[in-house]
Amino acid sequence: MSESKGRTQIPIVCPGHTRPLAELQYLYLPKEQRTFLLSACHDKTPMLRDGTSGDWIGSFQGHKGAVWSCQMDLSGSLAATASGDYSARVWDAITGQSLLELPHQHIVKTCVFSPNSQFLATGGKEGKLRIFDLVKAIQYKTTTPTMEAPQEAPITKLVWTSDPTQLLCACANGKIYLWDVVGSSLLHTFDTNQKDEIRDLELTVTTGGQTVITAAAGTKVYFFDWATRQLLKEYPMPIHFRDEGGASLHPSGTKFVAGGSDLWVRVFDFATGKELECHKGHHGPIRCLRYAPDGKLYATGSEDGTIRLWKTDADAQ
Repeated sequence: MSESKGRTQIPIVCPGHTRPLAELQYLYLPKEQRTFLLSACHDKTPMLRDGTSGDWIGSFQGHKGAVWSCQMDLSGSLAATASGDYSARVWDAITGQSLLELPHQHIVKTCVFSPNSQFLATGGKEGKLRIFDLVKAIQYKTTTPTMEAPQEAPITKLVWTSDPTQLLCACANGKIYLWDVVGSSLLHTFDTNQKDEIRDLELTVTTGGQTVITAAAGTKVYFFDWATRQLLKEYPMPIHFRDEGGASLHPSGTKFVAGGSDLWVRVFDFATGKELECHKGHHGPIRCLRYAPDGKLYATGSEDGTIRLWKTDADAQ
């Protein structure tokens, strides 16, 4: 059972990983009416689970180093991974077969599919944003990127917007760059005005229709309005994100969850920054977390090697 501020709840514990977690991704597939949860881990083996029950579905085996990022495309047919073995891979998400290996010159920390599944973006310690045409790469087994853009600092997180031509690139200098991947041009820079590494980055379309960028860096969580490009909120946290952690905005846009340098998972009010809930269940610092698409659950991954699934409303059945 978790020690809690607010309503006590018993989270679903998902074992299986043997090292610290690195990244979580929820994906809802309307055709299957099912939600999936992907986890990247330092044990070299990303896993796919049922997003509601936490039941294990399959693993992607082949990397020789820690996996920092694992993402599925919107169709649920492809998966991609970024690893400490200086490579990114593309997988058949149904069979788990490795379709393509993309060599890099340093640790790859992040990868993401374009919304049309045609392109894959990668980034990491090299500080180079790469875009790969997957149709050509898989068919002709080519590993040459269609775009390569040097950044001012190592890349920590990538998020593709709903526009296939626009990509958010977060770096270790406290800045988030919006790139036009067709024209290879920089469109805008979101600046935290701090030098702290952007540890986590999320783009959420709330149920009210607002698109919000959530970023965790240093000791703060930042929220930017996508439409106006302006900083909406900036909240100091009782934790830091220097080594691990992140933040995720609830689909309603009314609350957010954050975790990092301690064992506690905290929920905050978006409008005021007030702490609403605090739960302890993990036995190591929180390394990653995400709300489910319907907002009923949120998942947390820890240094203790487990994933825990928490109810947004502890009284919900």
